[in-house]
Amino acid sequence: MQSLNRNGVSITQAPGEEKFVKYRPVAFKGRIFYQYDYRHTDGELFSTVAKTLAECRHRRDKWIEKKEQGNNR
Repeated sequence: MQSLNRNGVSITQAPGEEKFVKYRPVAFKGRIFYQYDYRHTDGELFSTVAKTLAECRHRRDKWIEKKEQGNNR
């Protein structure tokens, strides 16, 4: 299986970069999941696992929205 980590550190390093891998965990027979990393332009890493890539990106967008609301206060 591919990994988004090398020695415990995310390989998603460039600001604005996203990486993802599809995998089938043993615990969920036959189901496919996506492991998703996104490095924000401020350097903070967002990481999630979901059943679809679209759901991963939706979660990322919500996270960015929340970050931006917090910065505007």
